[in-house]
Amino acid sequence: MTEFFQYTFFRNALWAMLLISLAGGIIGTYIITRRLVSITGGITHACFGGLGLGYYLGMNPILMAGVFAVASSVGVEWMSSRLKMREDSAIAVIWSLGMALGVLFVFLTPGYVPELNAFLFGNILTIGTGDLWVFGVYSLVVVLFFACFSRKIVACAFDADFARVSGLPVRFINYTMTILVAVCIVLTIRLVGIMLLISMLTVPVLVAETWNHRFMGIMLISTVISMATSVAGIFLAAAVDVPCSAIIVLIQISGYLVSRVIKDFVVRRRMQ
Repeated sequence: MTEFFQYTFFRNALWAMLLISLAGGIIGTYIITRRLVSITGGITHACFGGLGLGYYLGMNPILMAGVFAVASSVGVEWMSSRLKMREDSAIAVIWSLGMALGVLFVFLTPGYVPELNAFLFGNILTIGTGDLWVFGVYSLVVVLFFACFSRKIVACAFDADFARVSGLPVRFINYTMTILVAVCIVLTIRLVGIMLLISMLTVPVLVAETWNHRFMGIMLISTVISMATSVAGIFLAAAVDVPCSAIIVLIQISGYLVSRVIKDFVVRRRMQ
């Protein structure tokens, strides 16, 4: 296995998955706690509108996808807080709007747009040094923001009404975290694809929840699980020559099923 380290693209893929796991452990725990799992899929599909508009205007599609992602995340938060709309309903509106605009602009774009497959399925082996620096800076921002506002974030995530009555900056925390979720999706969707992105933000957190019920504990455990499964998936995929994203997802879901079986067994033994 050590022979793989001589390849730059393999080392870049490893570093990228470790950074994504670090940010994903924090962002994913917040998403699960606030019951916003569907916002990941909603923002991801809303990005499709930005990609289509970028190709149609001849602009950087990643930049336009970022604009759409941030706008859609802020839109969901605004509709749920100001218009008193249920968050899942707001996400459905943003989801369908982004997909509709994406299909329209891709249809109007002259020629064929082959790069769309990369955004849908991702290719971790195409990560360059520039991608690592960008996501490294993003991960640092996420860690620093959480370090500065960890107590407020936890309070707002578990009980926003109580946090608001207590005088905490609920609107600032919710908007900032929602934007960080959107940026995370934009930065990683081209690297790992929709399938692996949603899995990395949710499944490790679900495994951690099986054994721990505290926010910080879940966050730390899910980060370690995400890192371990990502590294194992990359090595296994390289050894058997299959897409690493599919392997990582299967390992994570298998880990969740095994953890549930073990947890249920332990609970039954204690009750006997």
